[in-house]
Amino acid sequence: MNNKRYITDEEHRKCRKVADVFADLENEDLDIVVADAGRYGFVRLLYYDEYYGFDKAVCYTDSTALFNDLWKDWLNGQLFQIALENPPLMDLDYEDIFRSLPKEKQEKLMSMRHYYAQKSGITNA
Repeated sequence: MNNKRYITDEEHRKCRKVADVFADLENEDLDIVVADAGRYGFVRLLYYDEYYGFDKAVCYTDSTALFNDLWKDWLNGQLFQIALENPPLMDLDYEDIFRSLPKEKQEKLMSMRHYYAQKSGITNA
């Protein structure tokens, strides 16, 4: 068996921190899990179905890429919740829902990106 490592120890530590920050958030409605795959990196499992399991898996060896994708998932989840509360928005895509929000709400959501990046130790996200 090949024991090659696909992620550095430093990136593994950084990815763990990113995964932990997003795991602390209320993600249950998103059906997203981040699993530590050891020497292979971290795996983001998406779209859980009770009968078939997860529909999609993406492997990460870069903490910034993991952060960006988890951030996008979190933001889209927030936008979906906003659209549920305002049915005319349900026909829009996420970018249009975001643009339809008041400037203050847009800024509040985007300030969370900076907050989560700091908490994750990601400086170039």
